[in-house]
Amino acid sequence: MTASCWNNASSIRSCVSRSVDATPHPLAPRTLTSSLPARVTTERPPGSITLREAARFWARLGWVSFGGPAGQIALLHSELVQRRRWLSERRFLHALNYCMVLPGPEATQLASYLGWLMHGVPGGLVAGGLFLLPSVLVLLSLASIYALWGQLPVLTALFWALKPAVLAIVLQAAWRLGRRTLHTPLLVAIALAALLGLALLQLPYPLLLAGAALLGALAARFRPHWIRAAGAHGAKAAAIAAPQSPALHDDLTPAPPHARFSRRGLALALLAGGLALGLPLAALALADGWHGLLATMARFFTRVALLSFGGAYAVLPYVARWAVEEFGWLSAAQMVDGLALGETTPGPLIMVVAFVGFMGGWHEAGDLVRALTAGLVVVWFTFLPSFVFILAGAPLVEASREDLRLDGPLTAITAVVVGVIVSLALFFAGPVLLPQGQIDPGALALLLAALVLLLGRGWSVLQLIGAAALVGVLRAGLLAAGLLP
Repeated sequence: MTASCWNNASSIRSCVSRSVDATPHPLAPRTLTSSLPARVTTERPPGSITLREAARFWARLGWVSFGGPAGQIALLHSELVQRRRWLSERRFLHALNYCMVLPGPEATQLASYLGWLMHGVPGGLVAGGLFLLPSVLVLLSLASIYALWGQLPVLTALFWALKPAVLAIVLQAAWRLGRRTLHTPLLVAIALAALLGLALLQLPYPLLLAGAALLGALAARFRPHWIRAAGAHGAKAAAIAAPQSPALHDDLTPAPPHARFSRRGLALALLAGGLALGLPLAALALADGWHGLLATMARFFTRVALLSFGGAYAVLPYVARWAVEEFGWLSAAQMVDGLALGETTPGPLIMVVAFVGFMGGWHEAGDLVRALTAGLVVVWFTFLPSFVFILAGAPLVEASREDLRLDGPLTAITAVVVGVIVSLALFFAGPVLLPQGQIDPGALALLLAALVLLLGRGWSVLQLIGAAALVGVLRAGLLAAGLLP
């Protein structure tokens, strides 16, 4: 779950993956001049996909969701848009743009949105839950190893190999997204402004989003050619201009019945979210006291979830200050170790809060059960709001797909993503390539090899992560045998 990014890089909420020239980038521009090439397939029609089949897919995907939001969204695009044809490019982008403006981990929210679009509320809960579950299991397992035995050499070697691969995934995302999205000078300027605002001025990510959305709205109203490429006139024109791909949810496919907005559906989603938040909090307060460890963590991390507009890197300094200095749940050095674990495990980087909760429980009682309970409490209250945002807001978003008033702001927001991804790449390059202030030749060689495999040989994210893990295991063996310094 490496670097979610912005404002200090906000978790971008960003994106990409596989063939360079033949397939469109996951975050292609919102106004398309061509569609994915039609292809002959022997697979069953996407309409026959069941919730059980989708659940198996989400479960498998969660175990390989490395690369931070850039790599995770790349993986979602590669699997759902390019390979399986469960939805079209534009439907993917429309959902992504909504998730981009929400607090919380956008890749997880995007998985929940897409699961909801296919199978309603059960699909959204299954997709988001299974996308997160491996991350929870891996991080809490590593936290247990960390607390009981300290760092293991094999894990250190494994993470050493995974980090350059993750950096390559982010660089691939920046290249593909920039090439396909920045189709007017204004969008190029917006991307550069986002990069400078994040990397140099450290502006809040919500401010950049709001500024881009306002500029996009004004451009769409008064200078449409500044925001739209010549010859592009929306989803309908794109669909007519090129053969439609056989996707379950295509550009012109009406929203399924469960995806249509209703006041009753909105009220039920908000009520369910309120109960899912309030009842566990009340139970923790009764069992542990209102000012006890678990209830305090529940209140604090609910607040964190609602404040994480800038992504993990924007909110983690806030978490670190309170967790280390105010609550004393862990030390500053342990917080850094937790961040390192979060950077190199699957899932969103904000999952590092599970490590914070675990260590808080461990320091209070020195008991593994108490520590795991605290970690799970933190996960529940940190990620619950993301599910509420999706299940309550997604029907409204689906209803806005052909609203041209939103096209300009959302196109400008997509341009901001490019700057965010480049900012993430810059953020990662130092720690990965210059870990002690000097160039690491091995990490640099792995980075170059990963870029060649991704951009030149068409490797998927899954293949690259698997190969990097193998290199890490081999390095651990060589170190153990004394064949490497």
